Amino acid sequence: MIPVDFIPLNPSMGTSSVLAAECRPSAVRAGQLPRSNRNSLRPRIGILAGTFDPVHIGHITFALQAIEHANLDEVVFLPERRPRHKIGTEHFAHRASMIRQAIKLHPQLSLLEVVEARLDTTRTLPRLRAVFPDAELVLLVGSDVLPSIPNWSRSARLLNQVELVVGVREGESPESMELQVAMWPEQPKSLSVFPSFAPAVSSSKVRSMLRAGNASHGVLASVRRYSLRNWLYVRLPGNS
Repeated sequence: MIPVDFIPLNPSMGTSSVLAAECRPSAVRAGQLPRSNRNSLRPRIGILAGTFDPVHIGHITFALQAIEHANLDEVVFLPERRPRHKIGTEHFAHRASMIRQAIKLHPQLSLLEVVEARLDTTRTLPRLRAVFPDAELVLLVGSDVLPSIPNWSRSARLLNQVELVVGVREGESPESMELQVAMWPEQPKSLSVFPSFAPAVSSSKVRSMLRAGNASHGVLASVRRYSLRNWLYVRLPGNS
């Protein structure tokens, strides 16, 4: 069984792919993925914030990888209503609905909608503490987001309270990410870095493929169906 509602990255990728074998929903549900020894009985909750315009196979597999690598009990998708430095994003309700469809097969993945415009240390972090009062919070980010973290408002406060998990994107290496974090004035509680399963997949590429009617290269089947049903990411007649 292919993990999630997965359209393969290329036509030759089938059920023999390593990730398909390791991350099928039944294996995650049964707790069969390799897990390191726990140092605490507190639940470990991963927070994956972002635009998700739209959510794609890279996001889902990153969350599943993080469950294994960082010994997480759950990964929570937190779509941002008004993402930093993004213009013309799809309506929040659509982006949240696509996430809800994409995670249906994975009981360790969930969606949290908050009122804040984006992940915010002053307001969102206390809200997450209230929602998960007994949990250890772990922040999940892609290596493309990593350089901006020290520039976030009160980033030192954030790093002092959470662990950091980084999925390495195309053209970068785990070693370069670890070196970059080591140079920060404030260090996270802990750091886990690993290569992403789909490092070249991005939401911008997925949008372009959906507009072109191309259903491959990491597009989720549920996203393709939803976008067609709601006329999202389509090229209307007469538009270039």
